[in-house]
Amino acid sequence: MNAEKLIKEKKGTIVDVRTIEEFSGGHVAGSINIPLQEVQQRMSELKSLQQPLVLCCASGGRSGQATMFLSQQGIECYNGGSWLDVNYYQSQTV
Repeated sequence: MNAEKLIKEKKGTIVDVRTIEEFSGGHVAGSINIPLQEVQQRMSELKSLQQPLVLCCASGGRSGQATMFLSQQGIECYNGGSWLDVNYYQSQTV
């Protein structure tokens, strides 16, 4: 399973790890904003979300860091890369 397929099939939850300011400037419809620096403190919230998680940010770097950390915590997650890519995939849902 990959992030693009999960998004197109509307499975899991999209989590945007950009800052609140970046998120408020534009984001994927239905996504949840949990900035990268808050991921560790918000683990219980992340664990309660519908898995798998598809993480996104501006370019894929921060979501890659979050994916690595959350995977080590036993959470099924995928790096969706840029939120613009995730937004595009979501627009192509079946």
